[in-house]
Amino acid sequence: MSNHSIVIPVDDLATATAFYTTAFGVEPHTDTPYYVGFSVGGQEIGLNPQGAADQMIGPVVYWDTDDLAAKVAEVEAAGGTVVRPVSEVGGGTSLALLTDPAGNQVGFISQG
Repeated sequence: MSNHSIVIPVDDLATATAFYTTAFGVEPHTDTPYYVGFSVGGQEIGLNPQGAADQMIGPVVYWDTDDLAAKVAEVEAAGGTVVRPVSEVGGGTSLALLTDPAGNQVGFISQG
């Protein structure tokens, strides 16, 4: 399993985009009303203006998995709690958000 992306919840997408463009020193490769994505040294970092609605409490690392439903079931069995169930987010990409037993959030993502 590899780290796919880090997603940061933001309230004001325009302000956050300007801030992170300066902070990262790169222009976004994707700039839409629902997601702004940066590639910083090969690491995908995204801004999610719906983070609060998605119940994100801070930045979340999303991990690639070939079988999203199976991974969610495994993590639940290990004591995790589903925050956002498996959801299609477009372009053949699905994700899920869980918490570990201490309340830290971890995400899993599957593409196509």
